[in-house]
Amino acid sequence: MKFFLLFLKGFGMGAANVIPGVSGGTIALVTGVYEELIESLKSFNIQAIRLLLKRDFKGFSTYIHLDFLIFLFFGVGLSIVSLARLIEYLFTKNEQLVWSFFFGLIIASIYYVGKMVKNWNITSVSSLILGIILASSLAFIKPVSENASIYYLFLCGIVAVSSMILPGLSGSYVLILMGNYQLIMLQSVSDPINNMSILLPVVIGAIIGFLGLSHGISYVLKKFYNPTISLLTGFVIGSLIIIWPWKIASDTITARNGDLKVVSYEWLFPEVNSDNLLCLFLILAGIILVWLVEFLGTKLNSKKVN
Repeated sequence: MKFFLLFLKGFGMGAANVIPGVSGGTIALVTGVYEELIESLKSFNIQAIRLLLKRDFKGFSTYIHLDFLIFLFFGVGLSIVSLARLIEYLFTKNEQLVWSFFFGLIIASIYYVGKMVKNWNITSVSSLILGIILASSLAFIKPVSENASIYYLFLCGIVAVSSMILPGLSGSYVLILMGNYQLIMLQSVSDPINNMSILLPVVIGAIIGFLGLSHGISYVLKKFYNPTISLLTGFVIGSLIIIWPWKIASDTITARNGDLKVVSYEWLFPEVNSDNLLCLFLILAGIILVWLVEFLGTKLNSKKVN
């Protein structure tokens, strides 16, 4: 049951990373695997290499939390590969409904992430406000054009995966700003065998970004826990402006296949009609799903204690 839940949490993280504006880090944080994920990634260091050279595979596995990483990232990888085409199809059919469901996920996440702060004071509130400003400002940044050069794909991997680790900052949305979302997440991920030249530099950059940022986050979590969690909560709140379901395209760019790609929106207030009622239902479904995951995780942890 423990490993099945890990797989589901990883699957949720992968699904979130496919959606522009939604962060896999948010799902990791609200489902209770964020800190262990950071510590596990941080464990890929000199000591881990020494254990491998000594052929102490059991010690290596324990040191890096290998079973945790295998099940979690199996869920992430399977989700990204399997959902890339589905998400593209759903966005084509009715992106407002997709935004609505994920908007519900993020709203529910704010409560569970925020309650992790043990002491709300001036520093924590300041960090919260800073996080909101930084995350919401992404909605007003204009994207650059697509670039398939190896060094730029490598940089995309580093930046995007760093955003995926940080709750509230969407790796997919960062790829849109960098101009390579369609090239990487839609074209290449959905057909990895024929696009290995695109994916390989991105994967290498992602690995470096994962390992580098995990050390930094681990340090600040230990030294400045409350301000850090407050900042991450602000990131989550600020991301709501990007995934607000009721918006219309105000600026587009032409992708390499000739399709128009929306890069900025005009935000609207919803009217009362059947379509918006369905959106509200999906928002509620997203909230319930987060509550259910949190409930199952709490129940499993209580069984461990007993």
